[in-house]
Amino acid sequence: MARIYTLTLAPSLDSATLTPQIYPEGKLRCSAPVFEPGGGGINVARAISHLGGKATAIFPAGGATGEHLSALLLDEQVATDTVESRDWTRQNLHVHAESTGEQYRFVMPGAALTDDEFRRLEEKVLMIEAGSILVISGSLPPGIEVAKLCSLVKAAQHKGIRCIVDSSGEALKATLAIGNIELVKPNQKELSALVNRDLTQPDDVRQAAQEIVQSGQAHRVIVSLGPQGALGVDATACVQVVPPPIKSQSTVGAGDSMVGAMTLKLAEGASLLDMVRFGVAAGSAATINQGTRLCSLENTQKIYDYLRS
Repeated sequence: MARIYTLTLAPSLDSATLTPQIYPEGKLRCSAPVFEPGGGGINVARAISHLGGKATAIFPAGGATGEHLSALLLDEQVATDTVESRDWTRQNLHVHAESTGEQYRFVMPGAALTDDEFRRLEEKVLMIEAGSILVISGSLPPGIEVAKLCSLVKAAQHKGIRCIVDSSGEALKATLAIGNIELVKPNQKELSALVNRDLTQPDDVRQAAQEIVQSGQAHRVIVSLGPQGALGVDATACVQVVPPPIKSQSTVGAGDSMVGAMTLKLAEGASLLDMVRFGVAAGSAATINQGTRLCSLENTQKIYDYLRS
């Protein structure tokens, strides 16, 4: 089984709380906050851990918030490899209004990275052994241009590291242009932007995903379709997996759970169908929870067994 690493350039310390209702100017009395690690790659590593696998999370950590983040990951037994940053790790806030069931997510900008801090993160990445899987996930912090990310991906691939990129916009488009990306997970809107045309029919989505694979940009394209599950395409197969009807409490963490589950299956050498099934199961399992919680092994396994039956 291939070893798994994740890289998060803009990690966060996430706090979640409940309040009866949200209105302007008055004091909003909230429940005691629950703190959790945050950031794309960190959540992917956590999801893999929840599902019984192992992954090492590489990320910058700064100040008291960075220390708290690292301590929370230690509590979850997620292996970490950090670079100390000058700026404090950002803190995000998730508020659930009980009267309406609405969720409010306040996302702060990532802590800026200096050239030296990015260089040290890159050095850690390039120490990964050949054949390992590296998941690069999350937004880019201030001070880091897409060109730097692309340079890192090229260097990692040159070392024989298999790269998964879970991003959006220019970062996703630029890294795909490098070619040979192991897996990407755009939603339908992001896929449309990648191929520069509207995707109004189900067959349009399939064709667009196949174009990316056939062009050599990515070995696997998994298109997230929300309640309709996911469409997976590689060089030889095209599969769609639709989850069972589930009452969704929160979509926070569903995407990271899905990527974590699929990465775990990829590391095991599983088929495309099995990979997409496990990914859809983990993503669906995450929506059962309120707040920012990721998938659980128990719920993921139940949905996965249903999808295989």
